[in-house]
Amino acid sequence: MTASCAPGRANASPRRWLSATLLFIAIAAPAAAAEPILVPIDDAKLLQLPERAATVVVGNPLIADLSIQPGGLAVITGKGYGATNFIVLDRAGVVLSEQTVEVTLPSGKIVVVYRGADRETYSCTPDCSRRITLGDGNEYFDKTLAQTANRDAQATAAGSKASGH
Repeated sequence: MTASCAPGRANASPRRWLSATLLFIAIAAPAAAAEPILVPIDDAKLLQLPERAATVVVGNPLIADLSIQPGGLAVITGKGYGATNFIVLDRAGVVLSEQTVEVTLPSGKIVVVYRGADRETYSCTPDCSRRITLGDGNEYFDKTLAQTANRDAQATAAGSKASGH
């Protein structure tokens, strides 16, 4: 028994199979996801937006907020723990980019004190002082927030008196 095949046909089948497989992989494989942007809670990061960026849509502004600045810069601020995304569009509504933002634990020297189920957070840079952080006990959070608001109001009032307004 002898095998016969037309010239050039013996190699055509594997080439077609390889081409079809590569095409299928290219279509079926999801695009490689970009690494998420990590932003510590209460911190900000600068990001260069793509050219022609006109609109930014933030998935959940309670987790991260994004504001567009002159020169194509954006400021991403970590507002709450978790992950969200943002989508950058041009004037025609074409998607220029989509990124995931993960808001992480606070940066710096942080001490967390647990008193039963209640939590208190302190920033120790260099001395330990109260810090308002999501997840702190309600009483601690509210007292610290009230002190901060009172201090800010007094500083604003003192600044207004000093400038003659």
